[in-house]
Amino acid sequence: MMYYYRALLALLDSSSDTDISVTEEEGIPSARLLCKGHEYGIALMKYTYVVSCQKYWEHKVGGDPRAEEIMDLLKHNEALRIAYVDQVSIGNKEKEYYSVLVKYDRQLRREAEIYRIKLPGPMKLGEGKPENQNHGFVFTRGDAVQTIDMNQDNYFEEALKIPQETSFVTLSQRLFANLLKIRMHYGHPDVFDKLWFMTRGGLSKAINISEDIFAGFNCTLRGGSVTHHEYIQVGKGRDLGLNQIPTFETKIACGSGEQILSRDVYRLGQRLDFFRMLSFFHTTIGYIFNTTMVILSVYGFLWGQLYLALSGVEDFVLGNVNNSKKALGAVINQELSIQFGLYTTLPAILESSVENGFLEAIWEFLVVQLQLSTVFYTFSMGTRAHFFGRTILHGGTKYRQTGRNFVVQHTSLVENYRLYSRSHFIKAIEFGLILIVYAVYTPSAKLTFFYIDMAFTCWLLVFSWIFAPFLFNPSGLDWLNTVNDFDDFMKWIWYRGGVFAKAEQSWERWWYEEHRHLKTTNVWGKLLEIVLNLRFFFFQYGIVYQMGIAGHSKSVSVYLLSWIFIFMAVVIYQTMSYVRDKYGANKHIYVRLVESVVMILGILVIIALREFTVFKYADIFTSLLALIPTGWGLISIGQVFQPLLRHTRLWDSVVSVARFYDILFGVIVMAPVAVLSWMPGFQSMQTRILFNDEFSKGLQISKMATESTHQKNV
Repeated sequence: MMYYYRALLALLDSSSDTDISVTEEEGIPSARLLCKGHEYGIALMKYTYVVSCQKYWEHKVGGDPRAEEIMDLLKHNEALRIAYVDQVSIGNKEKEYYSVLVKYDRQLRREAEIYRIKLPGPMKLGEGKPENQNHGFVFTRGDAVQTIDMNQDNYFEEALKIPQETSFVTLSQRLFANLLKIRMHYGHPDVFDKLWFMTRGGLSKAINISEDIFAGFNCTLRGGSVTHHEYIQVGKGRDLGLNQIPTFETKIACGSGEQILSRDVYRLGQRLDFFRMLSFFHTTIGYIFNTTMVILSVYGFLWGQLYLALSGVEDFVLGNVNNSKKALGAVINQELSIQFGLYTTLPAILESSVENGFLEAIWEFLVVQLQLSTVFYTFSMGTRAHFFGRTILHGGTKYRQTGRNFVVQHTSLVENYRLYSRSHFIKAIEFGLILIVYAVYTPSAKLTFFYIDMAFTCWLLVFSWIFAPFLFNPSGLDWLNTVNDFDDFMKWIWYRGGVFAKAEQSWERWWYEEHRHLKTTNVWGKLLEIVLNLRFFFFQYGIVYQMGIAGHSKSVSVYLLSWIFIFMAVVIYQTMSYVRDKYGANKHIYVRLVESVVMILGILVIIALREFTVFKYADIFTSLLALIPTGWGLISIGQVFQPLLRHTRLWDSVVSVARFYDILFGVIVMAPVAVLSWMPGFQSMQTRILFNDEFSKGLQISKMATESTHQKNV
């Protein structure tokens, strides 16, 4: 069989002059005798490759170089076909749409159409990738269709030399298919029964970004099954950079959110038996759902501890008895220790032991711990939980290109902040603030074993969510890169490029794009977003009673009076914004005059409070501690009401204040990174721990090239 396969490969290569005849001593007749005179034609009839490219028409019309590259592929691969959607203008603003299949005609030496099918209208109704698959599916021939990703390869001779992978994905697929009979995700490359799928809705479900797993859903619902067969190994381009992996996990998490809301999962839950339904949960949305529950439990635990501490209930119930506190800490840490420890590491050790043996698996586990795999995994948990929850609340998923290239270049702070500010940085700052406030306002928790035992896993989460984008970033702890990154970050914050600016260039453009899902969500999504942001007002409620001016009063009037100061702060900011917009640089003296008046009034208010109340200077910092989270809560709620506030001066203040908050968050994130970058040895340690020697050499070359480019720009 190998000889015939090699002969077929040579026949498919039009430029090949390899002698593929087989000697009679081998006992196999010559391939030329079998297919004499019709070799290439038979091979082309047997195998056809269809690539669906919807934008090929746009590339041709616009003179895009990518159209010429596609034509070059057609010219050198006679078995290749391109399917695309053509647009024809027939009148005033009227267009006709055609689904077209083309090939390269060697006699005419140009592109030739094979089929042209008129469509009732624009084809793209759902996501681009599944639409491409369904569009190209109808142009295939034969009984079977194999789907292959663009980042895959299949070289038979090399596959014979490489041992089949026994763990990673293959072990799971064997279990799902042969024992549990619950394999749904067909993955790539898989072979479809073409006639069966064409009569049952097509290859993919076009309205979902996880279109592949819905093929398995539809197959199971209609009485079919998804099996797993191992013949030859197919290469797969993997994600190699930190920014590529969370992007892929974002896509998976958003797809899981779509699945949990779909009718397909609902119907499967009704039809499957109990044990198969448990397996279905485990193999589809279960992992992402459980991860989200872990993160939500951290939220509930930290906020619950904070309220107990600020209200005095904790000390009242537990007193200062260390045994009681130790018992409480042990109970609280049970769930987090099991989730972060046993349940997340045991499967990895068992899978590795299948392939390499138990002792080798233990050693490999210890090595990856030294390479900060726990930090990486904890960071990935935040990605999955954030986007899974956001998809359930608001929808608005989209296909994200991961770009599986080899990464040796340094990623800037702007890029990291755009990707991780809302999903990781801000939440880590929130957790860190709660842990600090809890330690300050619970005297018995200060530097005690109870606090360390209680907060260790939570501080690990805070550390991972802030530092991971810099620890796993080439030259992430280099002092020069840190300084340049912060300069670029400030330019990005203040850049005003108008409507044509991109998110990579302008903070304001990114800010609107980041919260676009709040505009398209339904009423329930908006309501839940408001309810979730009320937690910042409860934080304020607990803090204001810790101020000296409150005099240990528990009256609700103390909380209501705190809102007067917040209202005054909003009025002062609105006044200052109005003065700056009206006078600006032309009458700078008026702006300074108003600022002086505001400063004098503030000093007079502090003097009056100091004279007639029990106000303490420490209350200034305590009030800021309450004011800053409350302001963030108001901004978050204001974003929900963007359609109502968009054309008012109040909306301009929301955007302006949000800009200052992002500056504050950026400074908080960069401060510890700058300290580590300034200290000698940390950059070398980072490179040595995380990367091998070859990667380190490439990193040094990339660093020298970057420094040379920067010096030229300067």
